[in-house]
Amino acid sequence: MNQCLALSLNKLTYEKAYDLQLYLHQQVLEGVLPNLLLLLEHPHVYTLGRRGKQTDIFIDENSQRELCVEIQQTDRGGEVTYHGPGQLVGYPIVNLKSLGVGPLTYVQRLEMILINTLREFAIDARCDNNLRGAWVGDAKIGAIGVKVSRGITLHGFSLNINPDLSYFDHIVACGIQDCTATSMTSETLRNWNSYDVEPLIYRFFGEIFDMHMEWSSLEKLDQTKELESVKIVRA
Repeated sequence: MNQCLALSLNKLTYEKAYDLQLYLHQQVLEGVLPNLLLLLEHPHVYTLGRRGKQTDIFIDENSQRELCVEIQQTDRGGEVTYHGPGQLVGYPIVNLKSLGVGPLTYVQRLEMILINTLREFAIDARCDNNLRGAWVGDAKIGAIGVKVSRGITLHGFSLNINPDLSYFDHIVACGIQDCTATSMTSETLRNWNSYDVEPLIYRFFGEIFDMHMEWSSLEKLDQTKELESVKIVRA
């Protein structure tokens, strides 16, 4: 059975999290580290995937400052999306060849992890083969955007737990006109947070990918190999 270390990293800027992903990606590729699952939140940020268009973000520089939101270009698949406080982001860095799955199956399994997690909170979510992610009715509650480089994954998924959903009003989310966003708190009228959700993501990630899961930390990974980029994250 493949091993996967899960790290709960609290809050990191998008740029720092991406730098960390790149470094850990190389360590997984070289076999220095096993598969990894990074769980975290970002400060307010709009990200543009490879198909993203600047015109899908409707704010000017003044509004950007008022909203305290960054705009970041990135190399994941997909278009424009939002990340921010109250939204759990998962970045799996896993070797697809060792799992025996291709990119499409990988994405479908990420969707099932989100759907199974939401069912634990009595939220009836679904996936749509034409529109990636997790949906509650016609409202999107979870997004998927990945990259596979040399057989190792980058980027991943996000789940709206209790974010400020008004940030979605300023973008064409995932390239879908008039896409409505929802959250776990909106659907259940209860105030959830990432710590309520992370253990279930951890559980279903291991079950669906048939991996032995273990909680770890950047400090523990340092004992295996000094992570130069961690110094950037900790700064």
